Amino acid sequence: MIVFDLLCASGHRFEGWFSSAEDFASQKERNLLQCPSCGSADVKRVPSPARFNLGATEPGRPAKERHVGGKRGRAGKQGRAPAKTGDMEGRDPFAIAQMLYSRMLDELLTKTEDVGKDFPEEARRIHYDQAPARPIRGVATQAEHDALVDEGIPVARFPLPPRDQLN
Repeated sequence: MIVFDLLCASGHRFEGWFSSAEDFASQKERNLLQCPSCGSADVKRVPSPARFNLGATEPGRPAKERHVGGKRGRAGKQGRAPAKTGDMEGRDPFAIAQMLYSRMLDELLTKTEDVGKDFPEEARRIHYDQAPARPIRGVATQAEHDALVDEGIPVARFPLPPRDQLN
């Protein structure tokens, strides 16, 4: 079984369990997928927020190199590795998903620099070695995101809750 994070056209996020990626594609093609909240059949896969690999997985282990803006950069320590699947047997899958999402958000917010609406420009500057390589986050329109991808700049979209809803 494989679990995909899905998003409907109305913005409802939910999980789908499939036997394979081909099974997902087949069900989508035949319009068998529907949002459990609103019934919309306009459903797409979105990145899974389970974990970011921003550095070493064990304390004392040197940080691994990671690809940043077209060049190699050094990442900080990530801390403890997530619990193994066997450690979670018998636990509520929804609670586990919330815990993993919370960890991902914490990693994203604490280990990236918020450059706000300057994101497209700063991503380009990093990619073209005009600014120091570092993990950044910010805001970009769909057109700006598409332009970055067309230029070969590695970016990803992650929906974040409004600031007033963060702890």
